[in-house]
Amino acid sequence: MITQMKKYTFLVFHRDYEPFLEQLRELGVVHITQKAAGLIEDNEALQAALQREDELRRLLKQGAPDQLINERSNIQERIAAAQEAAKQASIWGEFDAARIAELKAAGYALRFFECATKSFQPEWGIAVNEKGGKTYFVQIGEGLDLSETTASELPAPEKSEAAWLQEIEHLKGLYAAADTRIVAWQKANMDDLQAQLTEARQQIDWQKVTLSTDKLAEGALCLFEGFCPIDKEPELNAMLAEAQVYYEETDPEKEDATPIELKNNFFTRLFEPITRLYSLPNYAELDPTPFFAPFFMLFFGLCLGDGGYGLVILLAGIAVILKAPKLKEWGWLGVFMGATTMIVGILTGMFFGINLEEVAFLAPVKQYFITETNATVHFMGGSYHPMMVFAILIGIFQILFAMGFKVVKITLRDGFKYAAYDCAWLVALVTLIVWAATASSLSTIGLYCIYAILGICALFILFYSNPDRKILLVNIGGGLWGTYNMVSGLLGDVLSYIRLFALGLAGGILGNVFNALALQAGGALPGWIGWLPTLLILVFGHTLNFALCLISSVVHPMRLTFVEFYKNAGFEGGGREYKPFKKL
Repeated sequence: MITQMKKYTFLVFHRDYEPFLEQLRELGVVHITQKAAGLIEDNEALQAALQREDELRRLLKQGAPDQLINERSNIQERIAAAQEAAKQASIWGEFDAARIAELKAAGYALRFFECATKSFQPEWGIAVNEKGGKTYFVQIGEGLDLSETTASELPAPEKSEAAWLQEIEHLKGLYAAADTRIVAWQKANMDDLQAQLTEARQQIDWQKVTLSTDKLAEGALCLFEGFCPIDKEPELNAMLAEAQVYYEETDPEKEDATPIELKNNFFTRLFEPITRLYSLPNYAELDPTPFFAPFFMLFFGLCLGDGGYGLVILLAGIAVILKAPKLKEWGWLGVFMGATTMIVGILTGMFFGINLEEVAFLAPVKQYFITETNATVHFMGGSYHPMMVFAILIGIFQILFAMGFKVVKITLRDGFKYAAYDCAWLVALVTLIVWAATASSLSTIGLYCIYAILGICALFILFYSNPDRKILLVNIGGGLWGTYNMVSGLLGDVLSYIRLFALGLAGGILGNVFNALALQAGGALPGWIGWLPTLLILVFGHTLNFALCLISSVVHPMRLTFVEFYKNAGFEGGGREYKPFKKL
């Protein structure tokens, strides 16, 4: 739900302005209304403060000044280069670089080559090493011209492998010393940097508030607005009773940029990050979180569809709750999602890709699994998988639920006359569903009642699409256009829910395929070693399948929520989060 807010308008004498802001910041319950972003962003002082904040954040993130970080990075690059050089030098064995230089000075320069071993000719030079199908050889002084052969000349090694290894150990010592300097710098400065960042953020907040204040009477008076949640209103009013300011307390208007504070129970609060991912509702709306949360959880379970994978998520959620208290809400979300997936997977007879219908010791209960074998749905001459039918039915229910949500929202905000059009569509669709479900047993009176309800709904749809339109033909045109959009949109919306069944089925089939491959690979080898490929295929296959299924089980429920549910619920969004002016 959205916390109810009160709007406050403050009029303060310029000498009392800053002390009053200090009082508000100490109390920390008022969200100050800011002016348009452009008016604030053009302020040079604020831009300087924002730049300082970015610098502090960057410095805290990288953990040391650029000089120390670059020094360590350069040493690390030198170590990597030396390791590669040592690898190249190892080809030529042990040698003395000084002796090679003396030979060169005496006119006996060494040239280094490589070629395929099968192509090497002894007269080309002295073979030094053979490795990886290649022969490495040396020419002393003016050797044969090998430009027309398959041999390739290599750069002369600067040092021997032993010399490079000695250089690497020296560089590692320099790296450790650089790392020690960084750690020492962090111990000496990080707390102070964090304090500076907090102070910078408070200065930014202060400047944004002052820039959002209007100066009246040639600067003698300061006028600004703010919002306070009603549960924190007594604290604010107690402070204002003692302050030397004039203020007005009113209910927010439609045009006000009223901030949004979501206040939900433990279960619903777990799904608030999903709401924030798209957009917060505006103040004139209802919070959709409690209404889509159960659907989202069910959709996740249907898409993942494997009881074993659900067990993994459940156990992972419990581990997060126990081992990482700061992330316990995400852990609880994993517990609920995992438990739902386990229930769906067990009901549909799938556990780590194993078809539970085929397990021998489960034979007494296999008739209770919701599978095509046990619960095929026959409709209009066709046979359908029960989970596909369930996916469509749950989709129809959520769409109708979203339309009812829209009717309630518009009625509470604007009055029922503005919700009559949407209510007519909702009643018409429900009536059509009832008609289709009871057509064979419907009496004549019942049929006439359905005709009457549909006729009344048609009148509202065609002639009352917008109560503010005064011209009948315009309303009829709007009603016809709305009918076209509704019919075409509903078909696409309902079909989108079939993916709930398809994704769950695909994950189960792929898991079953990996199980079969693992057993075949293990069975082709002796028993004492056959378990190894079986284990490797099972671990790799189910890890891959789990990752793919997990992605689709998050993405598709989000799509159904943000597209199908939000569209039919008339979600507007655009709300700004409640951020009180307070000390950090």
